[in-house]
Amino acid sequence: MPRDTMIEDQPRAIVAGAGFGGIAAALRLRARGYDVHLIDRCPRLGGRGQVFEHEGFRHDAGPTVLTAPHLFEELFALFGKRMSDYVELIEPDPWYRFHFHDGETFDYGPTEAATEAEIERLSPSDVDGYRRMGAWSKKIYDVGFQRLAAAPFHSIGFMLCQIPHLLRLRSYESVWSMVGRFLKDERLRRAFSIQPLLVGGNPFDTTAIYGMINHLERTHGVWFPKGGTGALVDALERLLREEGILISLNTTVDRISLDGKRATGVVLDNGDEIPAEVVVSNMDPLHVYRQMLPARVQSPLVRLRSSNGRLSMGLYVLFFGANRQWPDVAHHTVWFGERYKELLSDIFHRNLLAEDFSLYVHRPTATDPSFAPEGKDSFYVLCPVPNLAGGQDWSIEGPKLRDRIVAALDESMLPGLAETITAEFAMTPENFKSDYLSVDGAGFSLSPFFTQSAWFRFHNRGEGVQNLYFVGAGTHPGAGLPGVVSSAKVLDTLVPAAVLA
Repeated sequence: MPRDTMIEDQPRAIVAGAGFGGIAAALRLRARGYDVHLIDRCPRLGGRGQVFEHEGFRHDAGPTVLTAPHLFEELFALFGKRMSDYVELIEPDPWYRFHFHDGETFDYGPTEAATEAEIERLSPSDVDGYRRMGAWSKKIYDVGFQRLAAAPFHSIGFMLCQIPHLLRLRSYESVWSMVGRFLKDERLRRAFSIQPLLVGGNPFDTTAIYGMINHLERTHGVWFPKGGTGALVDALERLLREEGILISLNTTVDRISLDGKRATGVVLDNGDEIPAEVVVSNMDPLHVYRQMLPARVQSPLVRLRSSNGRLSMGLYVLFFGANRQWPDVAHHTVWFGERYKELLSDIFHRNLLAEDFSLYVHRPTATDPSFAPEGKDSFYVLCPVPNLAGGQDWSIEGPKLRDRIVAALDESMLPGLAETITAEFAMTPENFKSDYLSVDGAGFSLSPFFTQSAWFRFHNRGEGVQNLYFVGAGTHPGAGLPGVVSSAKVLDTLVPAAVLA
């Protein structure tokens, strides 16, 4: 039941940060007997999964694609409940539409038959390669997701034991290289290598372990909660409150309280100190280790990782409505510019904001008309850009990028947009830094190449600090909804069940 104070006779746990990883951690700790206090600086739960209402249009601010829904169903099942009683999931058709610079399109999902028919239309010789790629992706999934996603990677010995499996699965190659071994058509190679971008990685650098996403999608589907990702957050909030978890919003954690090298709670930015036996951070680990903990308590390895970590790209997100509809535009569209590898090199390696771009276009009104007033469409367009290390002045570059994006969409998949666009606003890497305390405004914390994955990533157990744990995009197994929810599942192995006082 809802409550306003902590329960005195139960061990206390604080979860700092209420993204999906923090929400999942709070529920798992509650199921293990802890009195849980969930704290976040945003006005509502969900972390990057905020919801914006603007001039009659609704927008999911963060993730819009739900895969592996069983991971969320597990959270409800912890308390003997069913997710279907809280939120309805809808499967878009197609899952994604890819729009290429030459005007050609490729629809992916929702069935194998539909996908293979599209491959047959574009490149008949690649149908067999697609099937073989699916079989290879399953092998990666069976190890990388089924066996290791919820396993803690704290021991170098455990990591070394995985090396033979990782070598057998060619984890040393990139996702692009893996896809290229099976598919020959350049357009299909692009379509099936973009998954790392959804978790902050460059397909040409990201370890091929992320090739598991193809099998994950094909096995568990691609879903959209009716009402948007915000409706899923609302469902989880209802569950949190039903189970007696204390929630504090618009509240910023300033630092971790310590007794020697043991975490004892958190201090808020207003000076209030909240004690706890267990502290879980769903904040960016780079921010926590750099700003919230003294260097003297950190292990040498984590100090090295904090100073040398390579961050994901930044994101420019344009939200807008339109005073008309495009009924033939899919729910999810990946819009490719002419350049691919070179553009990604500009973003990830050279920190350059190029004149061209590739885009993810979200049109939720394709599935749920409630996102816009009758007869209108709601959109969000996500553009990968350099993070703040690139030095761009977003007060200048943001409006210029907006104009280029609107012009490009008007000339291609959204004719008439320039004359009908309305109720627009944008987020830049500056917003990610200020709103979410993301170092350099990175969209996904550390970039997921091999030497920043598994044991090499920030560990789920605090490094040098007892009773401190990490969940979310910056720790193992990584970003994306399946990754951050799985990071909370790791806690079941690390945090002992509560012992009542």
